[in-house]
Amino acid sequence: MQLKKNLHLTYCTNIHPGQDWKNTFKSIKRHVLGIKKEVSKNQAFGLGLRLSNKASEELDMGSNLTDFKKWLNDNDLYVFTMNGFPYGNFHDERVKDLVHAPDWTTDDRLNYTKRLFRQLSELIPAGLNGGISTSPITYKYWHKTLSETKNAFEAGAKNMLEVAKQLFKIEQDTGNYLHLDIEPEPDGLLENSDEVLLFYSDYLVPIGRAYFKQELGLNADKAEALIKKYITVCYDVCHFSLAYEEPTDTFAKFKANSIKVGKIQVSAALKIIFNGTNDERIWEELSQFNEPTYLHQVTEKLDGKVKTYSDLPLVLEGDRNHEELRAHYHVPIFLEKYGELFSTQDHILKTIAYIKEDPISEHLEVETYTWDVLPADLKQDLSVSIIRELEWLKSHM
Repeated sequence: MQLKKNLHLTYCTNIHPGQDWKNTFKSIKRHVLGIKKEVSKNQAFGLGLRLSNKASEELDMGSNLTDFKKWLNDNDLYVFTMNGFPYGNFHDERVKDLVHAPDWTTDDRLNYTKRLFRQLSELIPAGLNGGISTSPITYKYWHKTLSETKNAFEAGAKNMLEVAKQLFKIEQDTGNYLHLDIEPEPDGLLENSDEVLLFYSDYLVPIGRAYFKQELGLNADKAEALIKKYITVCYDVCHFSLAYEEPTDTFAKFKANSIKVGKIQVSAALKIIFNGTNDERIWEELSQFNEPTYLHQVTEKLDGKVKTYSDLPLVLEGDRNHEELRAHYHVPIFLEKYGELFSTQDHILKTIAYIKEDPISEHLEVETYTWDVLPADLKQDLSVSIIRELEWLKSHM
């Protein structure tokens, strides 16, 4: 939905099962119309569409894309953003680090993303800009040496630059401005704002200057401007709170380096604060969030540096000498506190306050995808939960 001029709010449909197109469309039809009726009855409602690679391939078959466009138009719906991070199945089986596979060093990831952009260019209404969020290049533990890591940075940059060239041509042909939104997260090759800046300065810009001089005949300044126009950042509030970064500081860094925020994913992490009096109860409640489907990295700030534990079991089974931990869980955004545990909802509120003064991005997408694996007393009807999150966010905007 459009909250005000050039500010669109939606939720990410990655919370609906859908490995193939038939089941994806079935899930969307089952939930979206009821959600729209409650939160956007009198205006068009935008979708944050998530397609697996298989669903995307099947959307190209027969009349599927045409039929989907007609269904969107008939129901006052539109697509302005997509989630291209998970390539395969995202429900009912172990995902963990495989959410990054195939990574940006591969042709599979490149081809999947280019297909999504071609489909988005056909779905998006004229006059809107659109984006697709994506993996922060790769999972860093898959690359053991400095040489392997450097190679991953270079390969990822070259593939993303090929997407940037595609987006330049799409805008020339259609007038639609689309952007690739890189989404840093714990244990990705890009985890925080400093690593994003390094990727631009040491890889994207120098490699891209040579690439666009050869491909499009652009000089260095025009090539850099093109790179920073079409390759942007997805600011996932949960992920940056896990990096212990304040929104104002992060946005200031990006602005100072002419790096755009293509999308803000509104999400909250778990915050665990130990007080020495009821720590045993806190550990018991935290253990309820230990589940086998998704990666739940845990971070801790020690002596000014962030330490990352690759998954929640490592913390639950380790020593218990901590003051504060934050866990990658994407808990409901309307929760400030859950029992003895807290959320990083305060980071969402700070981000909202910033947007009110400086609309750094036109796209807001609620991304709470853990409903199926939350503790039992946090589970409600899925559509009711989505409506509650969207209404909470609207009330604070």
